[in-house]
Amino acid sequence: VALLLSLLALDRLFPPPPLDPAYARVVLDMKGRPLRAFADTSGVWRYPVTLEQVSPRYIEALLGYEDRYFWRHPGVNPVAMVRGIGQWLRYGRAVSGGSTLTMQVARLIDPALSGPDSRRLSVKLRQAWRALQLEARYSKDEILALYMTYAPMGGIVQGVEMGARMWLGKSA
Repeated sequence: VALLLSLLALDRLFPPPPLDPAYARVVLDMKGRPLRAFADTSGVWRYPVTLEQVSPRYIEALLGYEDRYFWRHPGVNPVAMVRGIGQWLRYGRAVSGGSTLTMQVARLIDPALSGPDSRRLSVKLRQAWRALQLEARYSKDEILALYMTYAPMGGIVQGVEMGARMWLGKSA
């Protein structure tokens, strides 16, 4: 009970940052083809998506490459973390990552968790905490949709929808 109360207190003291509601705008014709796109107020090309709007093959490839245990872990994959720490101790450097998709979403939405220090242990622990907070607030589908909305796709392009429109000329 004390642990649970402590976690709730920490959650209240250090809530995750609010999600940026600014999105790029895409003007479509009557058949749904893009006519013109506009960046958001920060100059970022980002457009929100749901799982239903993205090819299931992309989702399958993403999860297979980035986080094959996404549906089974609570935001942090303890096996991957132990493996990563063991490799770091053995080789003196990171050999394989232990970050989950949820931890990556935490890094993408919280600027304090990204940048040159994002590989430090203290930052990784904060990413893990944010991931647990995200898992408590959002469903797995919503977390995956957040990743697909905020994932960097080159320069100021973020998310699979804007990436597909920008680089492939079609919708995700």
